[in-house]
Amino acid sequence: MYRNLRGRPATVLAAAAVAQFVVALDMAVVNVALPAIRSSLGFAPLDLSWVVHVYALTFGGFLLLGGRACDLFGRRRLFVAGLVVFGLCSLAGGLAGEPWQLVAARAGQGVGAAATAPAALALLTTTFTEGPRRVRALGVWSGVNAVGGALGVLAGGVLTEYAGWRWVMLVNLPIVAAALVLVHAAVAPEPRPARCERLDVLGAVLATGGIGLLVFGVVRTDVNGWATATTWETLAVAGVLLGAFAVAESRSPAPLLRLGLLRSRWVAGANLLVFLAAAGQFTAFYVVSLYLQQVLGLGAAATGAAFLPFCAGSVAATVVATRITAQRSPRAALVPGTLIAAAGMAWFAGISPHGAFVTDVLGPSVLTSIGIGLIFAPVAAAATTGVRPGEAGMASGVLNSARQLGGCVGLAALATVAAHRTGAATGPAALTDGYALGLAVTAALFLLAAVVAVGVLPRRRTTGGPAPAPAEAPRLEGTPS
Repeated sequence: MYRNLRGRPATVLAAAAVAQFVVALDMAVVNVALPAIRSSLGFAPLDLSWVVHVYALTFGGFLLLGGRACDLFGRRRLFVAGLVVFGLCSLAGGLAGEPWQLVAARAGQGVGAAATAPAALALLTTTFTEGPRRVRALGVWSGVNAVGGALGVLAGGVLTEYAGWRWVMLVNLPIVAAALVLVHAAVAPEPRPARCERLDVLGAVLATGGIGLLVFGVVRTDVNGWATATTWETLAVAGVLLGAFAVAESRSPAPLLRLGLLRSRWVAGANLLVFLAAAGQFTAFYVVSLYLQQVLGLGAAATGAAFLPFCAGSVAATVVATRITAQRSPRAALVPGTLIAAAGMAWFAGISPHGAFVTDVLGPSVLTSIGIGLIFAPVAAAATTGVRPGEAGMASGVLNSARQLGGCVGLAALATVAAHRTGAATGPAALTDGYALGLAVTAALFLLAAVVAVGVLPRRRTTGGPAPAPAEAPRLEGTPS
C-alpha cells in the first residue's frame, strides 16, 4: 500500500500539513491551561511562564540549525526525527509530576518542532516546482498553520475544562502518529550521501546562542522589564553573537546561512514582512483572548470558540490568496492582505469595556482573518522564490525563524505597552484601555508590512534566483528536486 503512495505530491502535502498543524497548535494550546497546570503541579507564580517561554526559546533558537541540517542530512530524516522527539516530549509532558519535568518536556518539544517545521516546508518546496502547484501547496500549508494556531486556543480551553490539562500535551500523540505514517508512505528514505558537506558548527553555535538569548531577553521582560540592565545586557550579548554569526557566515565555505540568499528581494522582503505580520498576529491573539476572559467574562471553552470565525475567515482568504498568487504574484495578495489586516486591527482597537462578542469582536475578527489569510500563503511562496533545492531547508529555516522571532518580540513588546497603559488598575475600563492601545500598535505594524510589500517585493515573479553561491551547494542523492 505504501509503495503505491510513494512520491505522490498529495501525500507529501498531507504529511507536511499535519506536522505543521501540530507545531502551530502547540504554540497556543497550553496558554489557557496555565492556571490548572499551576494548581496541579505547584508552580511558583514567577516560574509558570516558563511553560510557554521555554518552547519559544528552543523552537526559535534551533530553527536555523534545523533548516540547514535537513539540507545536509535529508529532509525526510529530519522530519521524522523532529516528530519523534516532539511526540516523546509531549508524552513526557502529559505524564509530568514535577514542574521541572514539564518545563524540560516543553523545551524538548521546541527542539523537535525546530527540526520538523523547516523540514516540512522544504519537502513542499522540493516536491512542488515553482508555479501554481507550489502556490496551491503552500496555500494548504499556510491555511493549516493559521487554523492550528487559532484552534490551539479552543482546544486548550475545551481539553482543560472537560478532560484535564494533561490532555493539552497528550493530544499531540495521535497527530504526530498520523504525520509519521503519511511521510513513511509518501517519501522514500534518502540514501546516505556519498560525500556529506560538514555542518557549520561555529555558525550553529553562534546562531543558536544569539537567537536563543534574543528570545530569552525578550520573553523575560514580563519579569525584568524593558528598562533594566539585565534585559539590555542580555540583548547586547545576543547582538554580539548574531554579529559574529554574520561575520563567520561570510567567511565559511559551507555556511549555515548563505548571506547571499538575503540579497534576493523576494527572500529579504518576505522575511521582513512575515516578522512584522507575526508580531501583529501573536499580539492580537493574546490581547483579544485576555479581553474576552477578563473584560467580557467568557470561560476558557467559550473563549476558544470565539476564535472559530477567525479560523473560517483565514481558510477562505487563503483559498483566494492562492489563486491570486498563482495567476499573478505574491505581491498582488500581500499588499491588500496587509492593508485589510491593518484595518481589522484598527477596528479592534475600538473595543469597549461594556461591549459584547457580537458588537466588539466578531466584525473585526472576520476582517482581520481575511487580511491574515491573504498574507501567509503568498509570503511563504515569496520567501522560496528562486531558491535552489539544495538550500530549501536553509530558506525554510530563515522564514520560520523570522516568524517565530516576530511573534516573540512583538508579543513581549506590545504586552508591555498595554500593561504600562493599564498600570496598577484592574477594572474593565483600565484593562480595555491597555488592550486597545496594544491593538492600535498592531494596526501600525501591518501598515508597515504593507510598506514593505509595496517598496521591497518585486511587482512580478522573476525567474532568476538569489545571488549565486561561490560553489553549487551539494544535493543529497535520491532527494526530490
